Amino acid sequence: MDKFFANLHLVLIVGLAAAIALIAYVHPDQSLLVNYVLRWLHVFFGITWIGLLYYFNFVQIPTMPAVPAELKPGVSKYIAPKALFFFRWGAAFTVLTGLAVAYVTGYVHQALMLSADYRLIGIGMWLALIMAFNVWFVIWPAQKKALGIVDADADTKAKAAKTAMIFSRLNTLLSIPMLYAMTNANLG
Repeated sequence: MDKFFANLHLVLIVGLAAAIALIAYVHPDQSLLVNYVLRWLHVFFGITWIGLLYYFNFVQIPTMPAVPAELKPGVSKYIAPKALFFFRWGAAFTVLTGLAVAYVTGYVHQALMLSADYRLIGIGMWLALIMAFNVWFVIWPAQKKALGIVDADADTKAKAAKTAMIFSRLNTLLSIPMLYAMTNANLG
């Protein structure tokens, strides 16, 4: 048992297989199986993405000034890069699975065009697209400098850290109406 639970990738694969088996069991209509699996993956990746966004903003950013200087490399060299890996890929897969759900269900165009019946889900989709853009094209490049993953002088690192923080806080702000739009879109 210890060996199994020590292997995160194996736990994730078995969890994925168990979820798909459960989805297939409770939804015997195989024509809808892809839709149900995509919806579940969308929620899974969304929790990963937004959970890490909130971890960074509620825990790591406010705590780092109080961390003794000799301990900061533990966060900046080990924890933050790993968390940022799951953060950015959680963002990418959340958006991709969300677009796939909208496509398979047949409303992707109407939602992105903010048509009346799909306005709320469309707003949520646009907010998520903006947030994912921020993750990949603003936050991640800035964090690579701030954390020393790419070479940068001290002033560039400080400026990059501030940019990453501001856009991370912007994403936190946008996540609140985005989550409302996503969770209430089917209420009519």
